[in-house]
Parts: sequence; C-alpha cells; structure tokens
Amino acid sequence: MGVISQLTGALTDQQVRLVDLTNKLSAATPTLELPEPFSNLIDFSLEEVSAYNEPGPFWKHHNIHTGEHIGTHIDAPVHWATGREGKDVSQIEPARLIGPAVVLDFTAQAEKDADFLVDVSHIQSWETEHGAIPDNAWVLFRTGWDRFAQDRDAFLNKDENGPHSPGFTVECARWLGEERAISGVGVETVGIDAGAAGDLDPAFPMHYYLLGNDKYGITSLQNLGELPPTGALLVVAPLPIEGGTGSPSRVFALMDAE
Repeated sequence: MGVISQLTGALTDQQVRLVDLTNKLSAATPTLELPEPFSNLIDFSLEEVSAYNEPGPFWKHHNIHTGEHIGTHIDAPVHWATGREGKDVSQIEPARLIGPAVVLDFTAQAEKDADFLVDVSHIQSWETEHGAIPDNAWVLFRTGWDRFAQDRDAFLNKDENGPHSPGFTVECARWLGEERAISGVGVETVGIDAGAAGDLDPAFPMHYYLLGNDKYGITSLQNLGELPPTGALLVVAPLPIEGGTGSPSRVFALMDAE
C-alpha cells in the first residue's frame, strides 16, 4: 500500500486527527490598525451580487472585498522591504507550505506580560527537551492570544502607548531567519511581530529577518493548544495571487488521533 493510500485510510478510520487552525473571516475579524500617517488595509466584507432573485434566480454569490493581510493569513517575502526581490505569494513552492509543525508554548509568560518577547534562549531550551527544529518546519508560538480572536479591542490591546502583544526579540528574529532552515513562523496574534515592535532596531524584526531570508509568517492562528510540541504536520493553503504580498489562508494540522 502506498503512502497516500495509508494516509487516506488513516483519515477515513479517524486514526489521524485534523485540527483547523484558522480564524473565521468576516467583517468583525480583528485586523491590524497602523497609526497615522500610515495607511491601513480594508476590512473583509461581502457584497451581494445575487441571492436566488432577478440578478441570479438559481444561485447566490458575492464579491469579496478584503486586504491581503486580513485574518489568518500568510506573509510572503515581497511583503517587506528586505524581501522585495523575493517571492510573491503565488511563487511560494507548495513543498514549503506543508511541513512538520513544532509548537512552543509561552502562554504563562504572555498572561503575566502582554509585551513578552521570545528570545533565542527560550527556543534553545525547547530544543534541549524536544530535539532540534527540523528542516522545513513551521515553528508555531502559542501565547493564548487566540482567546481574544473575536474581540477586536482585546486582540489589538491598544492604549495611549500603542498596541501590546507578545512577539520576538531582535536577536531571536535574526536567529530564526538566518540560523534555522525553517519554512516559517506562525503566531496567534495579529502580526508576526510584537505589538510594540516598531520601537525595536530594526523595527518589526521578524518581518525584517524572516521575510528577508525567504521564510514566511502566518498569523491569527487558533487552537494551537490542541497540538503536541512535535509530531503534527502543518498545511498552509493561501490563494496564489500573482504579485500578492500575502493572502488570507486556511491552515490545518494533521496529527495522530489519541
């Protein structure tokens, strides 16, 4: 029996569990809000074209209005200045969109400090316990932020000093971008950088180093708490938009059923 037949059989027999890691996409989905003078993307919306009526008597369909980086989405290298000569979202190889998932849990730290930053030492400690991060892996960071996914104010967590959400130190971003042969990084927050990452040097270091080194980011993930630290397989399915800097994406994990 071939590998695909084995996988199909395992899915049918529920020996493999499928976990949806995607936030629902609607006009209420929390989205990034950049301060003035920067411009923001539009929120997601549907425009009815017909609904079993005169414009379309037997069908219902809509036009979609959305920015590229809305909801659970992927960042392609061309999204950032350091990756401007890199791939757009349609050029990302399918083999880079499917790979082993490793999950690092920093929920306790993020609950104590909304501005918590993951450093290299945190990841090295995880590797000491679980083994080296495999090549082509998606490194997923759990912070418990997905519990705010339907609450815009809590999700963005802004005050007079700006937004507050967990992220990564500059050195950690550089290390992941340059020292590990990963496909990318996934987070539960609105972006792959911390809320206050604009104050770091370079600003928004995860974008700077990750996208500048042909690696990718996925954001607004859900249900990471259902995944083991190792052993799951991640599938990221963006729209192959020519020239696109990113795309809303459906993200799944496959794992052994308990």
